[in-house]
Amino acid sequence: MPAQLIKGAEVSKQIREEITKEVEELKEKHGITPGLATILVGEDPGSKVYVGQKEKACNNLGIYSARTDLPADTSEADLLDLVKKLNDDPKIHGILCQLPLPKHVDATRVIYAIDPDKDVDCFHPVNVGKLMIGKGRFLPCTPNGIMELLKRYDVATEGKHVVVVGRSNIVGKPIANLMLQRSPGGNATVTLCHTGTKDLAAFTKMADILIVAIGQPKAITADMVKEGVVVIDVGVNRIGKTPEGKGILAGDVDFDSVQEKAAAITPVPGGVGPMTITMLMKNTVEAAKATISD
Repeated sequence: MPAQLIKGAEVSKQIREEITKEVEELKEKHGITPGLATILVGEDPGSKVYVGQKEKACNNLGIYSARTDLPADTSEADLLDLVKKLNDDPKIHGILCQLPLPKHVDATRVIYAIDPDKDVDCFHPVNVGKLMIGKGRFLPCTPNGIMELLKRYDVATEGKHVVVVGRSNIVGKPIANLMLQRSPGGNATVTLCHTGTKDLAAFTKMADILIVAIGQPKAITADMVKEGVVVIDVGVNRIGKTPEGKGILAGDVDFDSVQEKAAAITPVPGGVGPMTITMLMKNTVEAAKATISD
């Protein structure tokens, strides 16, 4: 029997409806409009699309959007000056500098320059540290989206064996940490696998919940999972085009074969992807709400 589909597009829509109500309440009761500043340096096509999607989401949810597009030869000093201005701007509650940055700009310095209270991507080491001890104001967007999917599809995590494939700072490490924490939606036993893991299938076969974020199309196949596993596929890989020129996407999991063994699985597209920008919007609202008591 094919697996239940975990539809991020539908969950994302539900959360955006909740966000819209929160934004309206902030405006009516406190006179606060959540504000997100996005910075795009250069002409990277993918980055332009992502920033455009974030700007559109802000507009749809009633969030103030301040977008700054800079030429690729912008100096690191000028970029840091812009970040400082946004840090000091009371209308801005969240700051996002789209990565990757041009090679002459030190991305780490830029991330460190963002006020941790406005770091809605949760990349600043202060926020990463708070996440590690379970005291984070914000949660990283994609891992937080995964947590919401599991919660809203009633996937039990306590005592389960969660296997994470991929150790990036954006997805793998933070989701492993969140699943470990003694809190609702966590309290799992976690194994973190990566490129240095020998006999990867030996670990993935043990997973009750398998989270894959490695950027390799269809790397996880049916013979690498057990019956009844819940699969969260974070990968989005372009593997070709249709005769009409439309891009063909594939996840890091071989969906067609694995869905026959899984209890539930995220599709690509329409699974984890829609959750990331939605959780960014949620973090921006949380940052705005925090100013009420600060």
